[in-house]
Amino acid sequence: MQEKPKDLPSLSVIINGQIVFASEGNWLYPLFDLQEHIKRSTLDLSRAEVHDKVVGKAAALLLVRLGAGKVHGRLMSDLAVQALKRYAIPFTYDERVSRIDCKTEDILLNVDDVEVAYQILCKRANRC
Repeated sequence: MQEKPKDLPSLSVIINGQIVFASEGNWLYPLFDLQEHIKRSTLDLSRAEVHDKVVGKAAALLLVRLGAGKVHGRLMSDLAVQALKRYAIPFTYDERVSRIDCKTEDILLNVDDVEVAYQILCKRANRC
């Protein structure tokens, strides 16, 4: 198995093999940064593959809301897999785990509505 470089950004958006957006932030902040970037640009996320360092249920639901065409997680939880399948977003991952050890994964355990999840997350991130 080929070793992945350690200096990859936390989040990158790739269209036609080119990185069109990247963020080095932690937690869900790169996804909120991406949301702001989309508002200011003509980026069509449905044509993109979004690579994220850790994809838990929260990230998966935010990516669904943003309209990601495809998602790749270096680490992905079973809850994220379920959410991406529910919304028919193609995905791949390097490593799959049953849960992400994160309070946010617990908070969204029984939340499947994208807008409800967004309201919870944007308040936790102080982005709304």
